[in-house]
Amino acid sequence: MPDKKDDVYGDHISHQFNDEMMALKTEFLKMGGLVESQVDRAIHALVDNDSNLADEVRATDKKVDQMEMDLDEEATLILARRQPTARDLRLVVSVIKMVSDLERVGDEAKKIAKFAIKLSEEGQAPRGYVEVRHIGNHVLAMLHDALDAFARLDAEQALRIMREDKRVDEEYQAATRTLLTFMMEDTRNISRCMSVMWILRALERVGDHACNIAENVIFMVKGEDVRHTPVEEAEKVVGR
Repeated sequence: MPDKKDDVYGDHISHQFNDEMMALKTEFLKMGGLVESQVDRAIHALVDNDSNLADEVRATDKKVDQMEMDLDEEATLILARRQPTARDLRLVVSVIKMVSDLERVGDEAKKIAKFAIKLSEEGQAPRGYVEVRHIGNHVLAMLHDALDAFARLDAEQALRIMREDKRVDEEYQAATRTLLTFMMEDTRNISRCMSVMWILRALERVGDHACNIAENVIFMVKGEDVRHTPVEEAEKVVGR
């Protein structure tokens, strides 16, 4: 658990300001829970050959988009009305950035659902589903932990997610090499295997967005921007 000194939220003279900040956090976590569910359902739609579930995922994307716009408006109003400073300002600015990452995770879920429908119509690919399950579970855990790190303002947990991102990249590269080898050995399955490769790419991107959220959590808690920096440098920031 983060130390009390790392808590972004102070007690403001205005109780309404406190309520607005807490509402912003709550709505962000609601959106996070929805996109996490979207990715999970899209993977199940693919593996279970369930085109109806895939259609539901695609339809729900409109709700994700609306939540993004609502949160952007809410954060902008707080900036205009309250003119927050220090940690409060970092929270609001970070939420604006992280909402964009969540919306893009929703887009990746929609993309996976689209390919799930395509493969349901063409016939499932002969290879790649084990890799989809494995990488899917990995990036879902990262996304869940990133949202939990935000909820608890836990910079150390956020740092662990940054470390995991490299592992996901390595798993993605290994999976694509396996599929490429299989396609060269049996060209009849190129089209369906290419769909699986696009799905793996979408999952790898979900991991990237989870990492982006983790980086913003560290910024909120520590006040230092760790984007585009090696994990070793982020470790120094979190350790201070």
